[in-house]
Amino acid sequence: MRIVTRPDFDGVVCAVLLSETESITRPILWAEPYEIQNGIVPIRSGDILANLPFHPACSLWFDHHYTNKIETLFDGAYKIAPSAAGVIYEYYRKRLQKDYGELIRETDKIDAANLSQDEVIRPEKYPYLILSMTISGRKSSNETYWNRLVELLRTTSIEEILKDPEVKNRCKTVVEQNKYFKTILSRYTRMTGHVSITDFRPIEEPPPGNRFLVYSLFPKAVVSIKIRYKDPYKEKVVIGVGHSIFNRNCNVNVGLMLTRFSGGGHHGAGACTVAASKAEKTLMTLVKILIDNKSNEKE
Repeated sequence: MRIVTRPDFDGVVCAVLLSETESITRPILWAEPYEIQNGIVPIRSGDILANLPFHPACSLWFDHHYTNKIETLFDGAYKIAPSAAGVIYEYYRKRLQKDYGELIRETDKIDAANLSQDEVIRPEKYPYLILSMTISGRKSSNETYWNRLVELLRTTSIEEILKDPEVKNRCKTVVEQNKYFKTILSRYTRMTGHVSITDFRPIEEPPPGNRFLVYSLFPKAVVSIKIRYKDPYKEKVVIGVGHSIFNRNCNVNVGLMLTRFSGGGHHGAGACTVAASKAEKTLMTLVKILIDNKSNEKE
């Protein structure tokens, strides 16, 4: 069997639990949602899909995203929940030989962005949070690190993991990146009503950084939009949208809204990819919806 999951902290923890409970015979395949939706990644019988959209060829599927809900019968578990790892944990709880309760609680908290101001501003004080920030889905060259984290989380305490030379170095890098990211975020973000819009398109390579920081820097925003080019040829643009985790007054179901643009996600956060030529029109439409701030869910 093979685990197919997303390269983020939730995906890594999904892989930890599945590796503990299933007979995994092949290396983990790290994939993004659009790669599943567009058939870029081949899914076959024996694959366990986690934290990703459903594919009819897989043998097991676990997810928690609002827009990934299906009516088809399948093996596995789906539930609107703080994390996909939490869904897997409940499914396999009786088969687990180790207590993963703390790891799941932290994963739920991080993936649901249930964080305090201090956690956002000083993540280095919070072991699981700073570890989660060392996982970036942008470069496939990091796959060796993601795989290593899966094994470390299976066998090692969080205290010892943070002492690991590679992990320690990556955590130090994250802290430095966040300082620079704060400056860049301020420079390329503007407010339109209660919507913060961060446009990274003028930057050749947008810097990595704390995705929650915008909510501390722009406390009047109830929702944020972030735009960046997806590829070096600047043919596609990724637009991410998220409810503020501090000013919780956005009524729009973000994941549902983004399905209009072949995207998706959760009630409070999601993303879509559009052709660069359609980016401005898409942005204008999204801003209007978010400014109106009306619920788009059926009663």
